[in-house]
Amino acid sequence: MRVVGGWSRPRGGSRRSNTAPRPWGRISTPWLYLAPALVVLGGLLVYPIYQLGLISFFQYTQAQVSGGEPTTFEGFGNYAELFGDEQFWQVLLATVLFAAACVVSTLAVGCALAVLLTRVRALPRLVLMLAALGAWATPAVTGSTVWLLLFDPDFGPVNRVLGLGDHSWTYGRYSAFFLVLLEVVWCSFPFVMVTVYAGIRAVPGEVLEAAALDGASQWRIWCSVLAPMLRPILTVVTIQSVIWDFKVFTQIYVMTNGGGIAGQNLVLNVYAYQQAFASSKYSLGSAIGVVMLLLLLAATLVYLRLLRRQGEEL
Repeated sequence: MRVVGGWSRPRGGSRRSNTAPRPWGRISTPWLYLAPALVVLGGLLVYPIYQLGLISFFQYTQAQVSGGEPTTFEGFGNYAELFGDEQFWQVLLATVLFAAACVVSTLAVGCALAVLLTRVRALPRLVLMLAALGAWATPAVTGSTVWLLLFDPDFGPVNRVLGLGDHSWTYGRYSAFFLVLLEVVWCSFPFVMVTVYAGIRAVPGEVLEAAALDGASQWRIWCSVLAPMLRPILTVVTIQSVIWDFKVFTQIYVMTNGGGIAGQNLVLNVYAYQQAFASSKYSLGSAIGVVMLLLLLAATLVYLRLLRRQGEEL
C-alpha cells in the first residue's frame, strides 16, 4: 500500500469503488412473485374500470348496443346531465347518510360482540361464532327475503310481538331504510367481530390486567387501551365497511322492491342500475359508477391521510 496525494492506493494500481452495486435482483424478486396476481387483478379490475370510464364519455344506449345508431363522443355531456339532475343529488345525500349509519352501527355491534367473546366461556363463544358466521355466509338475497318475512305486516312475528298490527315497514321512507340497515348490519358485523376479536387476542394479557387493577371499567379499557392498540385493524374494517355499505344494492333492491315508492329509498347503486338497464342509458349509468368510484377513493384517501397525521403506521 502506498500513499499518493494523501490517498491510500492498492499496490496493483487499480482503484476500488466504495459504492456497492444496487441489489437489483433483491428488488425485482418480490415483483416477479407478485406478477401473476397483478396480471389477474389487472384483467379483473383495471380493464373493467377502463371500459366503465370510456363508456361514460360516449352516447351509449340501446340503439348503439343493437347497432341501429353509431356511437358518438359526448365528452363530459353525461356528467353534465347527471350533475344537473336534482334527483341525483337527493340520491347521493341519502346514500351518504345511509352508508354512514350502516358503518357506525356495524362497527359498534361488531366491536361490542368481539369484546363479549373475550368475556364468555368456550361453549357460548363457539355458539356465538357459529351464529355470526352463519349470518355472514347467508347470501344477500336470502337474508333480505328472511328479514322481509320477519317484518311482514300480515304474517311477520315482529309486528305481533310489538303489537303493531298490520304496520308496513317498507311503506315509509325512514322505516324502510331502518329495516334495510338492520339487515345490512346483520350480515356485515361478523367480519368486524372476527377481525377485532383476533386483534384483541393478540394484545398482551398483562396490559389488560394492569388496566383492570387500576380500576378501569370495560368502556375505559376499550377507549384507552384496546382501541389505540387496535387502530390499524379498525382502519381496515372501517374502510371495508365504507366500501361495502356505500355500494349496497341487493338489500335495497329486494327489500324496497327496486327503490321504494316513487324512488324514496334509492341509493346510488340502484339508481345507476335503473338508469343503465331500466332506461337503457348505459353511458349515464357508467357515469354514476365513475362518480361512486371517485367518491370511495377520495373518502379512503382522506381517512388514511388523517390517520397518518396522527402518527399511525399503516
